[in-house]
Amino acid sequence: MKLGLGLYRHMLNDEYYSFAVQAGCTHVIAHLVDYFKQGDANPANNQPTGAKDQPWGVAGDPDRLWTAEELTNLRKQIEAAGLKLEAIENLDPAHWYDILLDGPNRALHIRNVQSILRAMGEAGIPTLGYNFSLAGVSGRVRGPWARGGAISVGMDGPVDTPIPNGTIWNMIYDQNAPPGLLPSISRQELWRRLELFLEEVLPVAEKAGVRMAAHPDDPPMPTVRMQPRLVYQPRMYQRLIDISTSPSNMLECCLGTLAEMTDDDFYEAVDVYSRQKRIAYIHFRNVSGKVPHYHETFIDDGGIDMIRVLAILHRNEFDGVMIPDHSPQMTCSAPWHAGMAHTLGFMRAAIMALEQGYSLAPRD
Repeated sequence: MKLGLGLYRHMLNDEYYSFAVQAGCTHVIAHLVDYFKQGDANPANNQPTGAKDQPWGVAGDPDRLWTAEELTNLRKQIEAAGLKLEAIENLDPAHWYDILLDGPNRALHIRNVQSILRAMGEAGIPTLGYNFSLAGVSGRVRGPWARGGAISVGMDGPVDTPIPNGTIWNMIYDQNAPPGLLPSISRQELWRRLELFLEEVLPVAEKAGVRMAAHPDDPPMPTVRMQPRLVYQPRMYQRLIDISTSPSNMLECCLGTLAEMTDDDFYEAVDVYSRQKRIAYIHFRNVSGKVPHYHETFIDDGGIDMIRVLAILHRNEFDGVMIPDHSPQMTCSAPWHAGMAHTLGFMRAAIMALEQGYSLAPRD
């Protein structure tokens, strides 16, 4: 198991790379999408929230794809700091919104994703995380809910506000869209769109040597903002895996999202998917509660026995990267850094104990 850190676009610099190395990380998961662009509801020193049903920000330039040169420079910059670039997390909605919407620019957007995959392969970046969702990560709220009153995020009930035209996956892709609302579609239709998408891009990803890692729906509810979800129970991951046996068809396993789900055995799901060797990388976070009422906690203080999770992964010889994903903000002058350092310290100690042969299995 490898320890990594997820960094938003504005954090891709030497200061944050040094912090990662000092905390014991060896890998980076990079977000190239600028979620905070013109996003009034997003604090730049925390994860994006979007004020429950408001967009995070404005999507990027639809005519400017990430190039092999840009990605190679980023990889070299990260390597110069003593780290490895494991993945790019999430596509910019500006580059693929009509794949999600099945709109008139769909063919162009398929070519966009294919071009990005080829550029990643040329740059030597092995993984692309993605979230095939219309509503995205809607419904987040912030409050002093973690231990000691630390600021955390969570969900305080369903979010049924329809999505306005020009918005997809939390981001505004068309600031001049006509008034109106995005019509609801069926879950069957959303699965059809995903299956067709993978059919067209997985061969390119495989040839480029890039794995595509699908994130489960967060929050994991059957519908969010009047749109269906794909993976909102642990067993639904299997349907996505079964779409293709390609080694590029992988999962981005978010432990917090899995724990927020209402059905199935959480630990069994971690065991099943890690035994199948279909987990590309892991978001390592803890939560208390289930949708639609939950909040994120410190890593040692939620409903998940994180030591048990690590023992399962170790037993199944998972050798991928794990990142803290999110962490509550601690009361100090560097709340993000302190929260992440707390989580990374917990993870590093547990990984070292497992690798040195100490038994961390839970008692019967």
